[in-house]
Amino acid sequence: FTLVAVDNRGSHTESTYVSVRTSCPVVDDNRAEEIADRVYNLYNGYTSGKEQQMAYNMLMEIPPPLLYRVQHHYNSHYERFGDFVWRSEDELGPRKANLILRRVETISLYCRSLLRSTHIQSRTDTMAFVYCQSDEGGPPSNIWHGSLHDRRAMCMEKLISLQRNTYSNTKLR
Repeated sequence: FTLVAVDNRGSHTESTYVSVRTSCPVVDDNRAEEIADRVYNLYNGYTSGKEQQMAYNMLMEIPPPLLYRVQHHYNSHYERFGDFVWRSEDELGPRKANLILRRVETISLYCRSLLRSTHIQSRTDTMAFVYCQSDEGGPPSNIWHGSLHDRRAMCMEKLISLQRNTYSNTKLR
């Protein structure tokens, strides 16, 4: 979200983008399972170049944590037909499979351990933050240099919604 300070005359400071980092990006586990099913169907039908290209494009377009989870679901449901890595190499060729699989190497070890959970659930949490506005005049650049206790400021609590995942049966390694 963007953070901006505003004085009582409506003057704004420069906006500052604020991001909230989590240990692992939010992953839609249901979507990962659906993609794993689609990839399985594309790999196991008559695979023409068109199906192979569709699978390749789909796997290259999704973020690495989701790809990691797709691989997890594919292997848990379809490994008896060959694991995800082997099937990707067989269907797409080693070069394209490597381009896909290399993307998961960017995920931290801690995030990978979370993504190995048996079940991942998405949820939205609400977090409170304080929004303050100064009652004093003067240029905005001078208002925020001192402590808010030294200034006359009106503050109110606001809420922001954040999406996050909860992980069950995590095997931290």
